[in-house]
Amino acid sequence: MNLILFGPPAAGKGTQAKKLVADHGLVQLSTGDMLRAAVASGSDLGERVKLIMDRGDLVSDEIVIALIEEQIDNNPDAAGFIFDGFPRTVPQAEALDAALTSRDMAIDSVIRLKVDDDALMDRIKARFAEQGRKDDNPESFAIRLGNYNKQTAPLLPFYAAQSKLAEVNGMDTIDGVSAQVEEVLKRVRAGEPTQKKGFFARLFGR
Repeated sequence: MNLILFGPPAAGKGTQAKKLVADHGLVQLSTGDMLRAAVASGSDLGERVKLIMDRGDLVSDEIVIALIEEQIDNNPDAAGFIFDGFPRTVPQAEALDAALTSRDMAIDSVIRLKVDDDALMDRIKARFAEQGRKDDNPESFAIRLGNYNKQTAPLLPFYAAQSKLAEVNGMDTIDGVSAQVEEVLKRVRAGEPTQKKGFFARLFGR
């Protein structure tokens, strides 16, 4: 089973990904982790990544896809993969589909942790006041949240058109979100649609 998790910063996406790894034997493929691991490995691909990052340039989609393909091929016994931090654009999503298709694989479901931006900001402000964590700075967090929403917006209709988009209430408790995610996985295993008849489903006639 291959999943994509969408969720803004502080929505608990990482927590849910770890639970999926532990409970279902999935392998989490995080773009940032893969880039760091490639550089540390000293491989030819890693050297290319290091040169690009040292220049301060963005790593191309082609290289990121190559890293993903490498990790998929290195984990032939995995029960499936969780894609975290990728794709971020429609061309990346198309490239990922092509890479998986060439291996007789596909994305089974795209799970979006839907949150209320204002409530999330209130949560961050309270946490910043209590703990003072730098990554919880409300101003920088607002920028990160805005960037996430802009990047994700075009991908929602892309996956809705494939009837793969499932939305769960990301404002629920950790256990509550986990239960919703498990319901999505049950529908995937049963071959049932994971996408409710919401806006995108009606828009694309699915």
